[in-house]
Amino acid sequence: MNAPVIARTIADLRAHVAAWRAADERVALVPTMGALHAGHIALAQHARADAKAQCVIVSIFVNPTQFAPHEDFSKYPRTFEADVEKLTAAGVDLVYAPTPEQMHPQGFATTISLAGPALADLEDRFRPTHFAGVATVVAKLFTQAAPDVAIFGQKDYQQLAVIARMTRDLDLPVEVVGMETMRETDGLALSSRNVYLSAEHRALAPLLHATMQACAKRIAAGEDFDAVLDEGRSAIANAGFALDYLELRDADNLGAADSAQKLRLLLAARIGATRLIDNIDVPINVPLARRA
Repeated sequence: MNAPVIARTIADLRAHVAAWRAADERVALVPTMGALHAGHIALAQHARADAKAQCVIVSIFVNPTQFAPHEDFSKYPRTFEADVEKLTAAGVDLVYAPTPEQMHPQGFATTISLAGPALADLEDRFRPTHFAGVATVVAKLFTQAAPDVAIFGQKDYQQLAVIARMTRDLDLPVEVVGMETMRETDGLALSSRNVYLSAEHRALAPLLHATMQACAKRIAAGEDFDAVLDEGRSAIANAGFALDYLELRDADNLGAADSAQKLRLLLAARIGATRLIDNIDVPINVPLARRA
């Protein structure tokens, strides 16, 4: 298995993409911050097998602008050599690992202004500058790599909604694809941050997904969703988590659930020093019930 090309500069990346374009090959991009796990590798494999890309790029860039002031950018795991080994095994063609100077050169003064799903009172309530940082870097990656398709995981569901909306609004010629969250056998969503869980907290973490599943089942059966969510929040708090939110939203725009055609249940909670996020689909089997 050949190791992927490592591109560190925009010029190098564009030269390889131009050669692929000249050969009329379809290009996929999988944006990541590294510390890759099986979920990331599945995104790269999906790009080739299901998105039908002949050439697959995985970007690795720990984006400082998406970290909130209370989050430690320096402590985010960086495992570049191990990441490249995994991407080699996955058959990735190119790893784009730009330097901070490539992404945010001296004097950089432009960000993308967001509304819609970026202001849904979910992640944005706790990380108010996060999505502007994400959207600006993803827009740069799209213009730098010029992919036909970009693959993202659904675990960061609000982020996926923001990127999809931005791509449509700015007429960027990229198909944005969201891939279902990969999980451990006990239901915990795969995340680079799971390595920070102590053994005790790791044992408790699957309760989040289990609680969401129980809530979704009851809501789909027609129970009052406000009451169901209140009980779910209490169960999570009583287990020792600091809950940021457990909310039912319109799956398309993250607005109010009441008249939605598709529903999504979204959660964020802390245990110890680790913050976990997750979300699941909620089938609409009967009219949605809500207390007056």
